[in-house]
Amino acid sequence: MVYLIKRLLMAWPLIWFVSGSYADSYRYMHVSIDTPWVIFLFLTVVILLPFFLMAFLYWRNAVRKNAEAGDEN
Repeated sequence: MVYLIKRLLMAWPLIWFVSGSYADSYRYMHVSIDTPWVIFLFLTVVILLPFFLMAFLYWRNAVRKNAEAGDEN
């Protein structure tokens, strides 16, 4: 327990410094009116891509199963 407390006390200045740099992050990052749109489009692709992939794989397997069922008859 003492070891953990010593580690936390040693890490406190680092945590304090890092949290201070977060508050000043907009100074180093260029943020314009295009930024929300880029984030929106990126998240739209990330969220919708699995649904398109799922629909494509379902369609492909359905076509394959129909072809296999047609070969058996």
